[in-house]
Amino acid sequence: MDQVDRGENLMSESASPDGPDQGAAAASAPAGDHPPFRYDARLANEIELHWQEYWEAEGTFNTPNPSGPLAEGFDRVADEPKFYVMDMFPYPSGAGLHVGHPLGYIGTDVYARYLRMTGRNVLHPFGYDAFGLPAEQYALDTGQHPAITTQNNIANMRRQLRRLGLGHDRRREFATTDVTYYKWTQWIFLKIFNSWFDPGTERARPIGELVAGFESGEREPAGDANPDRLPWAELTERQRRQVVDSYRLAYISEELVNWCPGLGTVLANEEITADGRSDIGNYPVYRRPLRQWMMRITAYADRLLRDLDELDWPESIKTMQRNWIGPSHGASVEFPVADSDE
Repeated sequence: MDQVDRGENLMSESASPDGPDQGAAAASAPAGDHPPFRYDARLANEIELHWQEYWEAEGTFNTPNPSGPLAEGFDRVADEPKFYVMDMFPYPSGAGLHVGHPLGYIGTDVYARYLRMTGRNVLHPFGYDAFGLPAEQYALDTGQHPAITTQNNIANMRRQLRRLGLGHDRRREFATTDVTYYKWTQWIFLKIFNSWFDPGTERARPIGELVAGFESGEREPAGDANPDRLPWAELTERQRRQVVDSYRLAYISEELVNWCPGLGTVLANEEITADGRSDIGNYPVYRRPLRQWMMRITAYADRLLRDLDELDWPESIKTMQRNWIGPSHGASVEFPVADSDE
């Protein structure tokens, strides 16, 4: 009898924010010969569903903005220290979550709840990385348009995440296929394309400033695009364009890539098995030159390494990042050749 009383008190105090009577009534629903207050899958499911519905209705995990349409309740948290928790976005390229997803999401959720309970104003949004090869391949495998399969998979993942009881601010959810999102990725690309890396300041600057430097003679239009080192005034329009393009942060180049005819795309080294086949589909992969867009990331290597020292990250993670950046410095050596005019 004591066990039943304790179970009834647990339900009435913790399972219903509306009061002890309603909580006890929900817990004591008849279930045949099954003890009404035994904590098993049935009772756990009732408790979880109740609180998940309550959290969503009350906006428990919503984080208000200082102003605008999401500003309601900001006065309550205005003086709290701010903290931003971001999860890795899942690929909605399968019918639902796999066991690896909760492994990370539960960890960040526990941390976010701890921060809230210790007086932080925590923003914990969520999203779906819906572009890319996995989504395309899933659509091909199922014979459906990627837009249909992606939306269906997102809806199912959203349902599964809710059942896990995670504390995301659902109002801020988005997918990378949303027009309101990817218009900004296109905007960012244009910014990158119209910028160049200034080694003097170790940062990007507008490409117009580079052209102005060439025109004024402040900078020499050097590089492989101008092997004869002609001054800017003597270059043709096409040569000038080639010189400028050779400085851009985003540029076109012919490079050796991992080409997979079976998938019709280029693969990263991490997407290739030890047998030289694609991780998705197990298709053969070949090394071949391909004209493609490149990003001048290596120009930032030294700056990225220095900035790692300022991050409050575990040293093992910072070591992994240093190894991934992996800058290498070479040397250019000229040897005289006998009987040569050069």
